[in-house]
Amino acid sequence: MKNPEAQQDVSLSQGIRMMFYVMKPNETTFQTLEEVPDYVKQATPFFISLMLLEMVVSWIRKGKPPGRLDDAVTSISAGVMSRLPSLFSRSIELTSYIYIWENYRLFSLPWDSPWTWYLTFLGVDLGYYWFHRMAHEVNIMWAAHQTHHSSEDYNLSTALRQSVFQIYTSWIFYSPLALVIPPSVYAVHLQFNLLYQFWIHTEVIDNLGPLELILNTPSHHRVHHGRNRYCIDKNYAGTLIIWDRIFGTFEAENKKVVYGLTHPINTFDPLKVQFHHLAYMWTTFWATPGFFNKFSVIFKGPGWGPGKPRLGLSEDIPEVTGKEVPFSSLASYLLKIYAVVQFAVMLSFYEDTFARKAALTQVTLLLRVCFFILTLTSIGFILDQRPKAAVMEASRCLVFLMLCRFGHLKPLISSWSFPLEIFFSICIAYWGVRSMKQLASGLWK
Repeated sequence: MKNPEAQQDVSLSQGIRMMFYVMKPNETTFQTLEEVPDYVKQATPFFISLMLLEMVVSWIRKGKPPGRLDDAVTSISAGVMSRLPSLFSRSIELTSYIYIWENYRLFSLPWDSPWTWYLTFLGVDLGYYWFHRMAHEVNIMWAAHQTHHSSEDYNLSTALRQSVFQIYTSWIFYSPLALVIPPSVYAVHLQFNLLYQFWIHTEVIDNLGPLELILNTPSHHRVHHGRNRYCIDKNYAGTLIIWDRIFGTFEAENKKVVYGLTHPINTFDPLKVQFHHLAYMWTTFWATPGFFNKFSVIFKGPGWGPGKPRLGLSEDIPEVTGKEVPFSSLASYLLKIYAVVQFAVMLSFYEDTFARKAALTQVTLLLRVCFFILTLTSIGFILDQRPKAAVMEASRCLVFLMLCRFGHLKPLISSWSFPLEIFFSICIAYWGVRSMKQLASGLWK
């Protein structure tokens, strides 16, 4: 998926339709993997447009935005981090598939047949159902997937809250398709299945009537994201809800849904959002006696404990009252604006890095990735009002100036270089003074 000319062939009409999986086989069929457009990359303007539309509709219908700024920044931060490994290597979901196809395929279905296209649609969606279900029922897989469920809001930005290492297990569930289905067909549907799931992360769409019987809809997926007892381990579907109806995991939306993890993590630190459950598993693993019990900590459900069934007990799940208050940042309004500005500056360099990664050296790529992670972490510290946020932000701004000075970071527009240097110099002075005041008053202790 790296032919620029193929990517340019995605029209406005196709861009809109690909978000809802209504593309035709004859316009999305390719002989080789290199011809397949990067539909996910092409979807960026549609992500933004739909989020703006959701905001407008929410203001009109409810008189308020669909979520909170701090939560949205954290969700998009997780999405940013999840894509960073792809700067250095092709996705394991493709490399593993290609390896199986080239070495173990039984026979080859015709790449240009509509029947192959529709069969792959069903195969990828069924594979996603079982991957998603296991990601909730196997603790080590939940350690990755919980990132997506950690938001206490439910809006389109939540769809972007993705795990860094989830793809390192998801490929297993698609690998049987490689025995018969060409990689180019698989690569198309892998992207469409992901894109379809973006628009269902919203509260501004209610019931969709007869479509609720077949398709995964916002109503069905709201249940999946709920921490109410009736919502736990339900509605794993990607595109078709029929899999949940067939395998007994379907639940209709019937009560007010409260979103997030059953035990909220109460932080906007992107590293904690990604890795806190792994740290919890590590502690639990060593605290649990017996080899088989330790094995169960890893491979049974996240709610399991000695003497409990594989998926734990429903009574261990905290009751939801409907009066829960989502965790919010105590940072001032001005600090939140500052965080958004710095986040936007980082995103401009982030997009530039993906656009020009073939022309950048490995050293520059590595330094940029480190700067992105440092920026996201520093913003999380600011939103969390952590004591060391000031010294971290001062250090981060200094790193930015150094990377610019040595040519590892360059603005998209060269005339922005001087204003950015002035801005970041002022930031260093502000955060430096603030960190010195904190040090003098003993806030670091």
